[in-house]
Amino acid sequence: MHDPDGVRLQKVLAAAGIGSRRACEDLIANGRVEVDGQVVTELGVRVDPKRQPIHVDGMRVQLDESMVTIALNKPKGVVSTMHDPEGRPSIGQYVANREERLFHVGRLDADTEGLILLTNDGELANRLSHPSHGVAKTYLAEVEGKVTAATAAKLRRGVELEDGPVAIDTVTVVQALSHLSLVELTLHEGRNRVVRRVFEEVGHPVTKLVRTRIGPIRLGDLKQGRTRVLSKTEVGSLMTQVGM
Repeated sequence: MHDPDGVRLQKVLAAAGIGSRRACEDLIANGRVEVDGQVVTELGVRVDPKRQPIHVDGMRVQLDESMVTIALNKPKGVVSTMHDPEGRPSIGQYVANREERLFHVGRLDADTEGLILLTNDGELANRLSHPSHGVAKTYLAEVEGKVTAATAAKLRRGVELEDGPVAIDTVTVVQALSHLSLVELTLHEGRNRVVRRVFEEVGHPVTKLVRTRIGPIRLGDLKQGRTRVLSKTEVGSLMTQVGM
């Protein structure tokens, strides 16, 4: 674990914004810091921040200053590609001023709005996209007709589609009127247009769909077509969720 040519651990943590150097020393002394999966309690330890993963209270610390992860509120009518050969609006145009080569994490169909992530961290992008890590995603759907308690219960039990069953983690009926309803649901699925297909299957076609959350990252009050760079804490929580 100790790298004699490395940087003192408390200095690395302080530079990453965890706290003052004294506060970081206290974190180490209290056994709240791990390097390479091992708890460190000695203040003299030196580490290589580019090579060794560091966690504080179980959360990965992002140490590579060249890595960036961005949240975008994708508007309706924009395709989830960095460039569209057909000339349609694409998510790439919203980060055209960035120097980094960014990858988008997952997709939203052109008619769906909301949160999409872009990053130049290839490993993070791959893990977030891979089904084995099962990153939860939350959507707010406006659907036709009144969604009853019985229908909500049916959704919670899961819905069978032609390409297999869909498990839904949570379902909340936010509003139910005679002609339309607002329903929030969370699932780990990544299949194409799966939310729309689920509601179609239970007789409530979607009229508007917004993704509001990916794992621990929320859309919040980010306006359509705008981006924001995730904080180191947010990136750390994403990395931790996918086992980095």
